[in-house]
Amino acid sequence: MTLNDPIRLSSDVVTREVGEETMLLDLASGTYFGLDPVGGRFWQLLEEGKPPRAARDVLLGEFEVTEAQLDSDLEALLADFAANGLVTAGA
Repeated sequence: MTLNDPIRLSSDVVTREVGEETMLLDLASGTYFGLDPVGGRFWQLLEEGKPPRAARDVLLGEFEVTEAQLDSDLEALLADFAANGLVTAGA
């Protein structure tokens, strides 16, 4: 899964902010996931309906990170989301 792929968020995921961390709970599996501020903001932008590439563009303006590093980190995060059933391919 890449930043250019359309995705759909699982309807079984609920989120909660805990300090600087975003906690995701997958109700289907009962599994919790913790995201750092960048990952949490990425998830928030995806929940708002932004495609992954557009969410990445917002993050570039909000965090001090290189494009290459952010792209690599977000694609790895998307792969983790997909492997755990938090997102699926498709619009």
